[in-house]
Amino acid sequence: MLLAAVYIACAAPLGRLLGTPAWLMAVSGVALLIGGGIEIRYTRNRSMRTCTRLVIAYDSGWVPAAPTGLLMARQGSSAGGEVWMGYQTAAPIVFAALLIAAPPVEMASGTQRDASD
Repeated sequence: MLLAAVYIACAAPLGRLLGTPAWLMAVSGVALLIGGGIEIRYTRNRSMRTCTRLVIAYDSGWVPAAPTGLLMARQGSSAGGEVWMGYQTAAPIVFAALLIAAPPVEMASGTQRDASD
């Protein structure tokens, strides 16, 4: 959530630093804010196994995204920052959608908790 606020508040200077449009920085910040809010809301109602798998998948996406963006930037392409920020825009939304779609945790009494609890 803090990173989202920084992206939104500092979209123009961060965009210049990374060689990306300010609108992409702002959109990425909004995506991180939405994803973070959903994560805070839903993780207590989802199994630890589900949450761990989703975090591993999210973090694993950095493996191709970061070096690809860096390589593109080193070769003089202006799209390196856009690749990096593009991942940071799409990944939180996908993470949030998968978290919402995951089944709620069964309580001891056999009832389910859902997001409205």
